[in-house]
Amino acid sequence: MNVSAIPGAQLPSRKFRIRIISLAGVVVFLGIFLVVSNVNPLQFFAEFDQVKRLARDMWPPNMAMLFRGKELYRSLLETIAMAFLGTLSGGVAAVLLAFAAARNTSPHPAIRFAVRTLFVMERSTPNFVIVLIFLIAAGIGPFAGVLSLSIGTLGMFGKLFADAIEHVDHSAMEGVAAVGARRTQVIRYAALPQVTPSFIATSFYAFDVNLRAAIAFGVFGAGGIGFELNLASHVLRYRDMLAYTILIIALITAMEKISDRIRGRLTPAGLP
Repeated sequence: MNVSAIPGAQLPSRKFRIRIISLAGVVVFLGIFLVVSNVNPLQFFAEFDQVKRLARDMWPPNMAMLFRGKELYRSLLETIAMAFLGTLSGGVAAVLLAFAAARNTSPHPAIRFAVRTLFVMERSTPNFVIVLIFLIAAGIGPFAGVLSLSIGTLGMFGKLFADAIEHVDHSAMEGVAAVGARRTQVIRYAALPQVTPSFIATSFYAFDVNLRAAIAFGVFGAGGIGFELNLASHVLRYRDMLAYTILIIALITAMEKISDRIRGRLTPAGLP
């Protein structure tokens, strides 16, 4: 009677040792990262009195300030405008470059490599570095925020658009090409109809991401509600800070609901 030998890696004792070693490795790396980052969880509880003092200074929120003055709502409009224009300009550029970056629609491998490299370079550059560069080049204000959001949208969502194009049904493209259609016609009538729902859904997701980023960019000087929040923190108006925070949460929630409703009307059922 032949009995097949059990591989050593499948033995219960060996698997248990591997799990223990893996767990120990994770613990060691976690400890190294905590030490390097100078993170001490106990410090939060040791200085909890400061947290309680800040909470007392922030409560109750100064909600009355939300109902006087036009500058606040101008700042809200600036934030929404930055997110919308950044998404629109970056999204349009990302769609155009995505067809050059996709394997099945790119006119030449060298062009595909160059565009893919551009996407990687843009994604690897931190957002705060981009916004600082544009704040120096274009000056303090929403325009620098729009340019920064455009670059970020182009790098991240250009790759997503290109990946969506590469996963289209090739038989449809081959069928259109078989009747003598040019490359642009194949893209127009075979590839574009398949990826349009994905482009729409991804674009609305990009707007949600950019809306949050526009608030963060305002802290650096790009204007909008983020600038007002940062100003309130510098002059120690903590009750105003909490009111701004509540307003920001309400803004993001409302815009997310609106974008979800519009996306649901424009895309077929079943798409995320």
